Amino acid sequence: MQSAPIIIISGPPGAGKSTIAQRLAEQSAHERSIHMHSDDFYKYIRKGYVSPWLPDAQYQNKVIIEAFTASAARFASGGYETFVDGVIGPWFLSSWHQAVRGGVDVHYVVLRPDVETTIARAIVREEAEALVNPEVVAGMWRDFADVGEYESHVLDTTNQSVDESAAAIIKLVTSDVIRLFPK
Repeated sequence: MQSAPIIIISGPPGAGKSTIAQRLAEQSAHERSIHMHSDDFYKYIRKGYVSPWLPDAQYQNKVIIEAFTASAARFASGGYETFVDGVIGPWFLSSWHQAVRGGVDVHYVVLRPDVETTIARAIVREEAEALVNPEVVAGMWRDFADVGEYESHVLDTTNQSVDESAAAIIKLVTSDVIRLFPK
């Protein structure tokens, strides 16, 4: 079985990651696809949970990203086009090197609507675990305000519909603009 690509859809809370990743997985041209939501991995913790945006969560977040990455790589190597969404900043990208060494094609896009749009989208979410605190969302948006060498991977979704954003991501993947580690 030939491996399928992993497309990491990152950005701050409220950027549209989950909605867009789900849409992309449902409309995938591949025979098999999956949408992995990184927040689900945090729900597995039964003792010792720390809110991921707090400084004390650094170790927990590293372990979760490593577990999440390994799961995504396994799905991709099994032939599932894998759309992952999460707050996966450049500071977590080293975990994805193993997937690439395993022969998986990994793409990385940061959804970055303007801060006002991000906050407005985040605070109206109704999921039980949704982060809706505008101050925390704004702080996490600032974490993505400058992603350094990955600025070419940023997609401004401020004025885009879900379908427009999904189409833009497919175009970026197809053109290799957002390949994480060039071949």
